[in-house]
Amino acid sequence: MVMVSKMKIERIVADGDLDGLFSAAILRRVWPSAKVRFTHPAEVRSGGIDDWIGADTALLDLPFHPDCGLHIDHHLTNKPTPEQEAAFAAEGGCIVWREALSAARVCFDTFCEVVDLSDLEVWMSMVDKLDGGRISREEFLSEDPIVWIGRTIDAVDVEYCHVLLDKVTEGCTPEALVNETMVADRVAVARVEFEGLQRMLDSCTEIVDRLAVVRLEGEGVRTNGYLVTAHFGEACDACMIIHGHVDGKIGGQGCWPLSASFYTNSFVHEEGGIFDLTRLACAFDLDGGGHVNACGCRIQPLSEEGVVEARAVTVGDIQRNIDAWLADWSSR
Repeated sequence: MVMVSKMKIERIVADGDLDGLFSAAILRRVWPSAKVRFTHPAEVRSGGIDDWIGADTALLDLPFHPDCGLHIDHHLTNKPTPEQEAAFAAEGGCIVWREALSAARVCFDTFCEVVDLSDLEVWMSMVDKLDGGRISREEFLSEDPIVWIGRTIDAVDVEYCHVLLDKVTEGCTPEALVNETMVADRVAVARVEFEGLQRMLDSCTEIVDRLAVVRLEGEGVRTNGYLVTAHFGEACDACMIIHGHVDGKIGGQGCWPLSASFYTNSFVHEEGGIFDLTRLACAFDLDGGGHVNACGCRIQPLSEEGVVEARAVTVGDIQRNIDAWLADWSSR
C-alpha cells in the first residue's frame, strides 16, 4: 500500500469511537500534519460535514462520501462494488475496504510497512475484540484499561478526543493513558454511568422472542449491546436498543434523533449470530446499516401498515418500527 501513503491527505474524518480513534491515530503516523475531525455516520449521511470533505480528505470507519480522496472501512453495508471502486479510482480516489474486525485493523495492515506501528500492537487486539464482537463477558466486565478508555470516548467531547488522539499517536501505553488526569476523571464518570445503566436495564427492557428490546428514548443516555447482553446473558440471542429524542437533531450536542441499534449476543454466539441484523437496520432507513451482528438506523415515520410516510417522526412511530422489526426477527 505504498502508493496509498503517497496520497496528499490534509484532513482526516473518523468515527467518534475507539475504532475511529485508532484509525485516525494510524493515519496521523502517515500524515502527521493532517487535521482530524471526529463525527458519526448519520452526520456524514446527512451532509453535515460536506464542507470538510474534499480530495485531500481520508474518511475512516464511516459511510463512503464521493468527494473524499481516501476511504477506509470494514462495514459490510459500506462495501463498494467493483464498479464503484473503478469509478472512484478514475477520479483519483482510493477505497480500501476489507472484511476485518475493525477499521483500525484495516488501517494497521495497510500502513504497517510504511510507518512503525509496533507500539500499537498492545492496543490492537482489544480494539478488534470490542469493535468486532469478539470480546468475552469476563473481558467486558474487567478492569482492562482499553475497555474503560473506550467507554469515555464521545465525538461531542472534541477536546478530549484530540487529547486521546495525540497521546495514542505519540505512543502512550494503555496503562499510562488511563491514569492521565483527564482520562481518569472521565473513567470515574463512566463508572457511575455504567452502574446506573445496569440498574436501569431491568425496568426499561422487555425480552420478546429472545430479543432484548431496550427503551432508552428520551433518557439522554446511550449504550451498546455489550452491556445489555452481558446483563441478560443466556436469556437473549440479540438486543435492540432505542435511544435519542423525538425532537432530536443530527449533531444536536447530545439531543440526537430517535434511532435503533441492533447487536448479536456475542457472549452466547461467539462465532456470529443466528440472524442478519442488517435486515432490520435497512428495512425502512435507506441510510441504515453496519455489520451483520452490529448495526443501526433511524426510527422512521411508519403507517399502521408498515409503510414509510413523508412526515416527521412521532412517539407512536417507535412502537410501529419495533413491531415491524419483531415480525421480521420472528421469521429467523
